[in-house]
Amino acid sequence: MEREREKIRNLILRFGWNSTCYQLMNPGFRYWFSKDGLAAVGYVQYAKTRIVGGGPVCAFEHLPKVVAEFEAETSARGLHVCYFASEARLESLLVGHSGYAVLQLGAQPVWKPSELVHIIEAKQSLRSQLHRAENKGLVVREWGVREASKSSTLHAVLTQWLATRGLPSLHFLVEPETLAQLEDRRMFVATIGSDVVGFLNASPIPERHGWLIEQFVRGSAAPNGTVELMLCHAAKTFAEEGYDYLTLGLSPLTMAGKSSSQRTSPILQFLLGWARGHGKRFYNFAGLEFFKAKFEPETWEPIYAISNEKQFSLRALYAIACAFTNGRPVRTVLAGIGIAIRHEQRWLFRTR
Repeated sequence: MEREREKIRNLILRFGWNSTCYQLMNPGFRYWFSKDGLAAVGYVQYAKTRIVGGGPVCAFEHLPKVVAEFEAETSARGLHVCYFASEARLESLLVGHSGYAVLQLGAQPVWKPSELVHIIEAKQSLRSQLHRAENKGLVVREWGVREASKSSTLHAVLTQWLATRGLPSLHFLVEPETLAQLEDRRMFVATIGSDVVGFLNASPIPERHGWLIEQFVRGSAAPNGTVELMLCHAAKTFAEEGYDYLTLGLSPLTMAGKSSSQRTSPILQFLLGWARGHGKRFYNFAGLEFFKAKFEPETWEPIYAISNEKQFSLRALYAIACAFTNGRPVRTVLAGIGIAIRHEQRWLFRTR
């Protein structure tokens, strides 16, 4: 398994183009390699479906051949394929084919790092947040892999932050436990004096000469403006190093960057609309979109799920849910409901 991980890591660092390409290094992925060894796919398997993280890792000109080879091998095993969090390259290849259902999951905001620094420093509301944090003595510094991976304080802040989430920890492309896998990631740590109060980590997108900001982690002692100051420091570092691309990742169900290429049933469109309107008990979709939008992205890039079937089936949707919950979607939702009830009980108690 270690040989496979090193093999796919080398391919990611050579051909990784999807913003989530480095997430294929997360625990739980299986790997498929092309016969020539120049392409790979990271996936998990549930409900007779291979849920692919993003898309194949390969040279763009080889993408049609790699998709055909991977899907032929998958079909020979009696399995289906769903590419989750795929982007424009794969969508442009498969859109228009009657054998694929395309669903836009949302969009990701994108900047050139130098432009993001300019926006943060020029916009009064964002500047005020930086000053609030700096006035509290907050300092941001990049930590090396060895320093970060050995820090018990970082693990403590992450554990504290995860305890405030509205759902139990999800996995697949949103693995929260990244501190043990910092090999090619970058860590920007916020401290007040000797106390760590938060951190930001970023993973590489080599083919686009850029970075995905994976996590903003804030401890309970982090002052207002901590996230903004960490992001500004990271963007400034990337700009000084000449990087061209920076994204904060998927905003689920956002209407920004809406694509006209998706083909979904009216029932599925209704369910997605309902989730956006009523799912905030578990996940604040609108709040996440608002947070990212305040940095005035240069563009919003659509993010898709693409299934090799005419319309998304319940099997495919169930398989996606299993991918994020390690095969336990019902248990995870019930646990999330329990957390939501406890939060509301505490809120009612405080308001009496």
